[in-house]
Amino acid sequence: MHKVLILGAGKIGALISGLLAESGDYRVHVADVNPAAARSVVDAHGLPNLEAHAFDARDPDALAAHLRQHPVDAIISSLPFYCNVKVAEIAKQVGAHYFDLTEDVSVTRAVRKLAEGAQQAFVPQCGLAPGFISIAANALLQHFQEIRSVKLRVGALPQHPNNALKYSLTWSTDGLINEYGNPCEALVDGRFVEVAPLEGLEEIEIDGMNYEAFNTSGGLGSLADTYGARVQVMDYKTIRYPGHCAQMRLLMNDLKLNHDRATLKRVLENAVPQTLQDVVIVYVAVAGRQDGELREENYVSKIYPQMIAGRLWSAIQVTTAAGITAVVDLVLREPGCYRGFVRQEDFSLTDVLANRFGRHYADGGNKDVSGRVIVAGRTGHQRLAREMH
Repeated sequence: MHKVLILGAGKIGALISGLLAESGDYRVHVADVNPAAARSVVDAHGLPNLEAHAFDARDPDALAAHLRQHPVDAIISSLPFYCNVKVAEIAKQVGAHYFDLTEDVSVTRAVRKLAEGAQQAFVPQCGLAPGFISIAANALLQHFQEIRSVKLRVGALPQHPNNALKYSLTWSTDGLINEYGNPCEALVDGRFVEVAPLEGLEEIEIDGMNYEAFNTSGGLGSLADTYGARVQVMDYKTIRYPGHCAQMRLLMNDLKLNHDRATLKRVLENAVPQTLQDVVIVYVAVAGRQDGELREENYVSKIYPQMIAGRLWSAIQVTTAAGITAVVDLVLREPGCYRGFVRQEDFSLTDVLANRFGRHYADGGNKDVSGRVIVAGRTGHQRLAREMH
């Protein structure tokens, strides 16, 4: 049985804990600075192989002390991005594999540096974007002899938008602001260029619905490094309902809240509701030469909320947790195959979708399930009757 430590018992850490523990092949320690948060995760599942611990993982001494008392095979960080470098340093000290969900470019660079010469795996960016989007794109890229363009587009959207932003908070507000406010990377004519966030606005149509997409930071992951000059154009953009980008430009640029992110966070969290009724859109378009002809291939998927272990989980929770648990499962199954810095594109899309955790991407969920559950009065993260699966 693999032993893992999950840091953070929030929206994503709760589902990561449940997926791994419910499999029966993992002994899971879930830790949070808030004892009640970690305990609620454990109580919801009621499994003997899932334990709650309380300490502040931002304190390297506290984390190291816990790991001395409770050695593990892997550390999974579902903490905010700014906590991850210290966690990775401790992982290297104790010889544990390291996984995180960061979208922050500077954090990933620091983790890559730490991974040099390591005997264990360091696998950052294991979420949706960066993360699964790179795995899906890499699968298509293998089909081309020459690559002209690679478009990576991802959106986590409310199913029923009804405010001026046409948006609901579905994940970390800190991470959202980070993506909207930091410089972005792209490949143009095979060279790295820096582009501004909230720019590059374009229209995109998927299944007859119109969306907009615009530059946000971090979504390329390591894919641009992997392909470099072999690709003429590669970029990552976030999908939203039309009109969202203009509203965010007003807040972040015109009102200068990109320079006062604490205020922006308070504004968003006080005014924009959270929702479990969301949809995640994954869109990859690759154009290039196949057998001498110019062709395009696409990977397009919509993932909806799902019932897992008797509870309703939002689409962003499912996609993020399924991605990282699938990667953890693949690494720990063959740890000798993964050492040092491991890129998301080192994992096969076929293997991820066939994995017992990654299959939640393939299943896709059902757009009506969250509505039925909520109408029945079963909201939030409450445990639901087994017969409602």
